[in-house]
Amino acid sequence: MEKLRVGVIGLGCRGYSLLKDVMLHRMDVEITAVCDEYEDRAQAAAELTKDMTGKKPLITVEAREVLDSSQVDAVVISSAWESHIPLAVKAMHAGKAVGMEVGGAYSIKQCWDLVDAWEAAKTPFMLLENCCYGRREMMVMNMAGQGVLGKIIHCKGGYLHDLRSEVAGGKENRHYRLRNYIHRNTENYPTHELGPIAQILNINRGNRMLTLSSMASKAEGLSEYLAGYGQEIPEFSQGDVVNTTIKCAGGETILLTLNTTLPRFYSRDFTVWGTKGMYEEATDSVFLNGKDAAYDFKWKEQWGNAVRYEAEYEHPVWKKFLNDGIQGGHDGMDWLVFDAFFDSVKNHKPCPIDVYDAASWMCISALSEESIALGGQPVAIPDFTNGRWIL
Repeated sequence: MEKLRVGVIGLGCRGYSLLKDVMLHRMDVEITAVCDEYEDRAQAAAELTKDMTGKKPLITVEAREVLDSSQVDAVVISSAWESHIPLAVKAMHAGKAVGMEVGGAYSIKQCWDLVDAWEAAKTPFMLLENCCYGRREMMVMNMAGQGVLGKIIHCKGGYLHDLRSEVAGGKENRHYRLRNYIHRNTENYPTHELGPIAQILNINRGNRMLTLSSMASKAEGLSEYLAGYGQEIPEFSQGDVVNTTIKCAGGETILLTLNTTLPRFYSRDFTVWGTKGMYEEATDSVFLNGKDAAYDFKWKEQWGNAVRYEAEYEHPVWKKFLNDGIQGGHDGMDWLVFDAFFDSVKNHKPCPIDVYDAASWMCISALSEESIALGGQPVAIPDFTNGRWIL
C-alpha cells in the first residue's frame, strides 16, 4: 500500500499527542517532516517518530522547509491559533493537502484568504474538527436525518472546560492561549459544537448562518485563580463566559457558550430541539413527543436513556468503529477525523469538512469579537460559498 507522506507543523501538546496516538499508528501514513518554532519540540517529535517507525523525519523550525519538501504530500497544521490560516494558505499554494486543526479566525479577511487559496489551488483541505465525529453527535445527527426529532428548531453547544491552569501557565509552557486571553475578548473556540450543529442544520448545503450577537461577562476567573497562587496577574480581556446567538436562513437558532476560566466540569453542552423531540448531552437523554410526557416532571429517572437508542440509531461510522476497535485520543474522535482526511486525500474524494465549512465556523470568533465590542450588536455572517449554499 502506497503511504501518504505527511509533515506535521506544530508539536506542542495537541500536535505531539496526535502524532503519538494517531498518526504514528497508521499503516497508510509516513511521517516525513516535523516542524515547530521551538527546536526541542521538533527534536522530541523526531525521536518519537524514529522510535516507533525506525525512520527519522526532516526536522526544522521553519514551516517553509516542510512546504518546499518533495517528500511531503500533506501537512497537518497543529500550531498556535494565529498561524493556522496563514500556514494553510501557504500550504495550498505549495500544492500540499492540508489538514488544519481547529481555532477561531482573527479577521474576516483571513477566512476569505482561506477560501480564495483553495479555489485557486484546489488542493485537498479539511478542518480537523474532531467533535463532528463524537459518538453522541453522530448518533443524534443520524436521528435528525431520519426525522426522529422532527423539524429542528434550536441547537446549543459550547466549549465548557476549566483551562485556568493551562492559560495561567502559558508563559512557562509556551502556550498561545495566554496571549489570546490577555488581548482578545471573543468566542475564541467556536467550532467544537458548532461543527456538529452545522452538519445537522445543513449549513452551506441548503442553509446558512445569517447573523450573530455576542455578549461577554466580566473577566474575574483567571485573576482570582492567579491570586490564589501568589502569581503576577496580567490584565485579561477575555470574559469568563461568552454567549453567542446565531440566526440561520432556515429560521433555526444556535446558542454557543464559551466558559473556560471558571471552575466547572467538562462539557460540550450539545443539545438539539425539534418539533418531535430533543437530545441533551448534559443528561445524555432523549425526550420524544408522545412517548416521554409521563416523565415530564421526574426526568431525572430518564437521565442516561440515550444508551437505549444506540441499537437503532448508532451512526454507521461508529458501528464499524466499535466493531473494529476504538483507537486514538478523545474517545476515538481523533482517529475518525484523521481517517476521513487521509482517506479523502488518498482516494481523491471531497473532504467532508471543507474550506467553506472552515471559513463559516471560524469566522464566528472575528464576528463575536466585533459584536461584544459593540455591546452585543448583531453582525452579519458572510456567505463564503457566494450563493452556492442554495444549490
